[in-house]
Amino acid sequence: MSRIAARFEALKREGRAGFVTYLQAYDPDPACSMAILRGLPGAGADLIEVGVPFTDPMADGPSIQRAAQRALKAGATLAGVLAMVRDFRAEDDETPIVLMGYYNPVLSYGVERFCCDAAASGVDGLIVVDVPPEEAGEIAPHARDAGLDLIRLIAPTTGEARLPRVLAATSGFVYYVSIAGITGTRSATAEHLAEAVPRIRRHTDLPVAIGFGIRTPQQAAEAARLADAVVVGSALVDTLAAGLDEDGRARRETRRQVLDQVRALADAVHGARHEGGRDDR
Repeated sequence: MSRIAARFEALKREGRAGFVTYLQAYDPDPACSMAILRGLPGAGADLIEVGVPFTDPMADGPSIQRAAQRALKAGATLAGVLAMVRDFRAEDDETPIVLMGYYNPVLSYGVERFCCDAAASGVDGLIVVDVPPEEAGEIAPHARDAGLDLIRLIAPTTGEARLPRVLAATSGFVYYVSIAGITGTRSATAEHLAEAVPRIRRHTDLPVAIGFGIRTPQQAAEAARLADAVVVGSALVDTLAAGLDEDGRARRETRRQVLDQVRALADAVHGARHEGGRDDR
């Protein structure tokens, strides 16, 4: 069983939703980014998305765009991101790691080589934002052969006719983009999510994670009552950015500030389904 499948099975047995954190690799520098990555499981992260910095991140809002620019300035490369995962795996062999990024760096690296190296580094799944199922022929077979899950994005605009096709090409879990737009700009209503998640479940048995636009413990708890996992990214990136000095360098307290926020969000997600659990509403 893959790490992703094992983690969702464990969450199901425990009767709680999972908390997925997003981290832009190398933001603002390799050492700070690595320290945060290592601290995420202890702060409550059940799965971790590691962003691969790219110059033209079409699905990402201003916060993650700026994070990518900081990371690239700090020397981020796809090979460097894989090295971060290898270093993480030296201490943690259980927490699932998903790389989230775009196809250009993968194509430049070499698709088959990338999939083999990613799996060997300890990566469990891939979200390649700009590769729809219809155009995934170059990467899907290599990812499958390497044992990597290809996780697809489902949007509010994904129609009933297309939904089964996208889900049939998905493994690991389904990532529901809760808004029609870019990350970190606005949030979906609880009413919208209450309609959207059952619609997806009618077509798949895979776990459903809700992301894009979840920033507060209250929003995270509301999503956790409906889905199998909740993803928070831009809010954490914003906290990291606010903790940098005037030259864009991490302060001594930057790592702690991010991990404290992760703990608060994790408490909300993990307690959302239990009577008396923390809700923060």
